[in-house]
Order: sequence, then structure tokens, then C-alpha cells
Amino acid sequence: MLENAEKLPKLKAIISMDSLRDTVPVPGATSAAQVLRAWGTQKGIKVYDFHEIESLGAEYPRKHLPPSPEEVASLCYTSGTTGQPKGAMLTHKNFVATVGTSRVGMSFDQNDVIISFLPLAHIMGRVLDTILMSVGGKIGYFRGDILLLLEDVGELRPTFFPAVPRLLNRIYAKLVASTIEAPGLVGALARRGVATKMANLAAGKGVTHPLWDRLLFNKVKMALGGRVQVILTGSAPIAKEVLSFLRIAFCCVVVEGYGSTEGLATATITMPDEYIAGHIGCPRAGCELKLVDVPEMNYHSTDKPYPRGEICIRGETVFKGYFKDEKNTKETIDADGWLYTGDIGFVDNRGCFTIVDRKKNIFKLAQGEYIAPEKIENVLGARCNLIQQIYVHGDSLESTLVTVVIPEPETFLPFANGIVGTNVAIDDVEGISKLCKDPKVIHGVAKELEKAGKAGALRGFEFPKRVYLTTEAFSVDNGMMTPTFKVRRPQVAEHFKEQIKVMYDDIHATTPSAKL
Repeated sequence: MLENAEKLPKLKAIISMDSLRDTVPVPGATSAAQVLRAWGTQKGIKVYDFHEIESLGAEYPRKHLPPSPEEVASLCYTSGTTGQPKGAMLTHKNFVATVGTSRVGMSFDQNDVIISFLPLAHIMGRVLDTILMSVGGKIGYFRGDILLLLEDVGELRPTFFPAVPRLLNRIYAKLVASTIEAPGLVGALARRGVATKMANLAAGKGVTHPLWDRLLFNKVKMALGGRVQVILTGSAPIAKEVLSFLRIAFCCVVVEGYGSTEGLATATITMPDEYIAGHIGCPRAGCELKLVDVPEMNYHSTDKPYPRGEICIRGETVFKGYFKDEKNTKETIDADGWLYTGDIGFVDNRGCFTIVDRKKNIFKLAQGEYIAPEKIENVLGARCNLIQQIYVHGDSLESTLVTVVIPEPETFLPFANGIVGTNVAIDDVEGISKLCKDPKVIHGVAKELEKAGKAGALRGFEFPKRVYLTTEAFSVDNGMMTPTFKVRRPQVAEHFKEQIKVMYDDIHATTPSAKL
């Protein structure tokens, strides 16, 4: 900051949370603190540590001025999956309303332990930590490496496990591979146990079983430390079969919530005793929801059997607008206080909402069909255990979709080795990369994606026609993923533009009518 002082003309003071007390390790030497303070004086900037600030506060006390409900408590930036992140102005009233809302449908107390790994600069992580602090619960922070998260979970043994579908899909794929898809006696027992518990769940008889839990599922529970009572998923849709399997595998409540940064992650949630998967629950306490027609996508509130439209939210959790961005604020909140989410959903006869499409990230193919790529990615990612990450691409000049897939090594390697007759090990990076380029393997993965698409009821034009396999994963570090594990679509499209072009060139060469 001192190096960039010329670019920060209004900077007058820097406060270090680390101590800057003058401790000189070698007699006669100059301490780092002295250098920093002298450098600050030269720049006209005072440099303090927090100990000094506390001392100044004690010396010059001021009357406590608590914030008003309408004051901004935090500027929380949106993920920026499709463009520049926007700063949502969240007030103290928003936070208090959210904490109060959490007491209905989700019960927390001082005995609860949560694993905190979602970025605290984003809303879901912020809200969950705030709720746990409000009841005096315990929060354990992961070491910072998402690949080692399950090790941290095993060490902490949380009672509450918040997650996103991408992570739960990976857990599901690993559990399925080690249980119902396992060979021999283990697989046979697991298939029978899963079938029994699934039948009980569908009949509303709960998620536990006296025999099968003792034989099988008590061991499965240890994957999350053995104490998890509630799993919360949100931020993107999750497949029905994944949700149901997690409920019976971990013998616990699995709730699916829905919300946005602008609504402080609070809109709907499923109830703890819910056994029907495939929806995001009913409106939370203090939240109003309505559906607005989207005629260009053929969604109407008069649709049968259930009304459909863009989900709008109103309540004390809704933000006051975007920071210094009046244009986007007016496009997002109307004069009556309704927040337009950009998500398309329907409400059933129980009052439960289901998201079926996405207005914000849609595009048209050349023949005029609307495409929601995130929906397709979620369908394929949940139903094909070969996928670690996936990006579906298309544009208005093309009549078909293509996809970039990063394979899940643990499931992909046995699959690919079986196709080409090799024995590539999981630590053989070069060998895995060669498998990703093998035409037979690519064709095999394409067939598996086709099966997953049919199982997920995708329409014909929603099936990707070409697949590019790569070990180059999307990450926060390479700019292709947000800190909340959402794909940055423009960045991924730019990074793989040559591979995307090759896939479309191949489609045009084999089916000349593919480009209109």
C-alpha cells in the first residue's frame, strides 16, 4: 500500500492487525516496524498496529453509536459468472432478518459444529457463519485446500455440513463406486441395502434402518466424520437421485436451500422431514415469492398443471441496491420491492418451488431454441460419474452444443483403461493426458454423456455433439472459476476457444447443415 501511495491520494493511515511493536532482534539494527513507520511518514501516511488503536480508544473514549437497521453492514459482491461482479449493499436489517428466518426450519444451538470452507467474501459462507455465531456454535475453518476438505471434515467431525452440488456430486460418485457399483458381495449387499432404504424414504419412513445402518451405512457416515446431522446444499440445482442417496447414505437430514446475494441467500428451503427430492422447498419465514411471465421463453403463470415464470422475492432480507450502480439496481428491484432473480421456476400444489431454467445465462441456438447451459451441466454432472467439471458451450451462430469435460480420475481411469487396454495409474499425469486425447476414449465418454442426458430428460438439441477431454481443471487461480466454485463462462470460452473451434469445424465437416 505504501508502494502505491501515489495512486491512493485519500489514504491517510494504515492499521496493521499484526503487531508492529519495536522489537529489535540484533542490537543496533533497525526493525521492520521502524522502517515501515519511517516510510509512512515520508509518504504522509501514519502507520499503526491494532494495539495502538486500542490504546487510543481507551485514551479518547467515544459514545457508542449502534448502527441503524438501514445502514449498510457489508458490500457483498456477486460471483461474476457472466460479467463484472456487482457490489450488493446489505444492511444490518438484512442480516438480522436472515438470522431470525434461520430459526424456522433449521435448529442450531451451542452444541453445533460447522465446517466453514465456502469463501467468506460471498454470501452463503457469510450467512452460515453469522447464524452459528448468533447461537454460540463452533466453527472450524478448513486449511484452504479444497482437495483436502474431506480430511479436514474427518478431523473436525462437524454436525452441520454446508455444501454445493459440485462437491456433493463428487461425494455421491465416490460412494456409488464403492457401494452399489462395487464387485462381489460388497456390491450385492449395498444394492439391497440401498433399495430397502430408498423404498422406506419414498414411503415417508425416514432415513434410518436398524439392520442396514449397522451393516453398511454407519461406515459410510464416517466419510463426513460420523456426527453430521444436517447437510445443506444450495447455489445450484442438484439431481433427485443424488439428494435421495445422500439422505439414506448419511442417515441424516439433507435440506436444499435457495437464495441469492441480493436476498442474503434467503428465499426458500426444504423442511427437515422432507422425503420428496427435486424441489427447493417453500418460502422461508418473512419471504414473499411470486412468478412473473417470461413470454420469450414460453413460461406463464397460467401454465398447467403448475404456474411457471421468473421467481421474484420480497421481504426484509432483500438488499437496498448495488453500490454506485443505479442502472442494474432498477433492473433488479422494482418500485414495489420485488427482487427479480433471473431464475425460472414453478410452484406445485404443496407450495414447493422447483427451478427449471435460468433467464440470465440463456442464449439462442441458430434455429431459435433457447439454451440454459447451467441446467445441462447440472444434469450431466450429476448423472455421469466420469465428470469432475464440465462446461457446455453454444452460440447463436451454431445449431449444436459442444462441451469441455475435466474427468474424475478415480472413475475415469478404470473406464478409459478398459476401453484401450492400458493400465495408466492415477499419478501418471502424462498417461491420463494421452487417454483424454484417444478417439476411442472420447467416443466412450460421449456415449456416457448421452446416457446421462437421456436419464435427465434433456431435449434433443440440448445434447452436446462433441466432447473435448482435458486434465486442465477450472480453478480460482486460473480465473476460470469463482470463489464459490461457479464456472466463469466467458473466461472458460476464451481459454478453450481453439478447442471449441476444432469441435465445430469437425461438426461442419461431417454435417454441413449444422451451421445455419
